[in-house]
Amino acid sequence: MKAAVVTHDHQVDVVEKTLRALQHGEALLTMECCGVCHTDLHVKNGDFGDKTGVILGHEGIGVVKSVGPGVTSLKPGDRASVAWFFKGCGHCEYCNSGNETLCREVVNAGYTADGGMAEECIVAADYAVKVPDGLDSAVASSITCAGVTTYKAVKISGITPGKWLVVYGLGGLGNLALQYAKNVFNARVIAVDVSDAQLKFAEEMGADMVINSRNEDAAKLIQQRTGGAHAAVVTAVAKAAFNSAVDAMRAGGRIVAVGLPSESMSLNIPRLVLDGIQVVGSLVGTREDLAEAFQFAAEGKVVPKVTRRPLQDINAIFHEMESGKIVGRMVIDFNRTH
Repeated sequence: MKAAVVTHDHQVDVVEKTLRALQHGEALLTMECCGVCHTDLHVKNGDFGDKTGVILGHEGIGVVKSVGPGVTSLKPGDRASVAWFFKGCGHCEYCNSGNETLCREVVNAGYTADGGMAEECIVAADYAVKVPDGLDSAVASSITCAGVTTYKAVKISGITPGKWLVVYGLGGLGNLALQYAKNVFNARVIAVDVSDAQLKFAEEMGADMVINSRNEDAAKLIQQRTGGAHAAVVTAVAKAAFNSAVDAMRAGGRIVAVGLPSESMSLNIPRLVLDGIQVVGSLVGTREDLAEAFQFAAEGKVVPKVTRRPLQDINAIFHEMESGKIVGRMVIDFNRTH
C-alpha cells in the first residue's frame, strides 16, 4: 500500500508499505480520505520530537475491511474514524471519568501510532468511531479533528442560547467553532481575525459580528457593543488573541484555549479574581464527543469547507499551509490520482 511517511530530513515521502497482521481488538480500514491538519506539519517538522518513519494522518475515514480477534464494536463494511485520540489505557482515572483524552498513556494517530494517510490503516476497534450514514467521508474527515476539537471547546465554554461567544481565529478550526456555536448551541457569535477573506467567509457562515483585529481593538469593540462576551474560544496561534480574549470578557466569562502559541498569555490576576473570569484548556474530544459532532454534521448543522487532493500532493499542501494559502481543509482522497 502507499503511505505518507516522515523522513529523517523532515520531509514526507509517499512509499510502499506492508502492514502487519491484525492483533486482538484491532480492525483494518481501507482508507477513503484523510484531512491534512496543522499538527501533521508540526510532526513532519519534528516540533514534537523526531518522528522519522511514522505514517502521518489523524483525520482519517475508512471502511472496515477485516477485524481481528475479540472485535465486536465494528464489522466489515462499517465506516470508521482514525482520530488524534487513537486510544487510551482504558483503566486510569481519566479514562474512567469521561476525560479519556487526558490519559497519561494516550496513543495518538500519525504521531505515536501509524496514522490514516495511507491506503490502509490498523485501528484499535473500540476507539474508532462509526460514521453516520449520509455523511460524506471527506466532510467527516474534518470532523474527526477540527470538528470535534471545536465542538468540545464550544461545549465546555458553557455558552447558552442567545449569549455572546467570540471566536478568535477563523481558519479551519475557527470556522467550525462558529458553525457549532451558531447552529448547535444557538449562540450569537463574534468572529475576530486578521484576514478579511476569513472574516468574509465567517459572515457567510452566519457570524453576527466580524472584527479585523489588525485594524481595530477587538476587545474594546466587543465591550462597547455587547457589554462583554460571555465566552471565548481561541483557536488563533498568537499571544495577542489570548490577551484580547481576557479583555473582551464580561464578568463571569470563560475563555477556552485551543490554539498552541509558544508564548505565555498575560493574565491580570485581580481582574480574574474580582470578575470571576475562567481560563480553561481544551484538547480534542472523547469518542462520545466525536459521535455527537459527527451526528450534527450529518444533520447539516455544520458544513466543513473541504478540497479533495491526491496523496502525491502532500508536500505541496504543506507548502501552502506554511504560506497561509489554505482556506478550509485539504483532504487526501485515496480515490483521486490527480
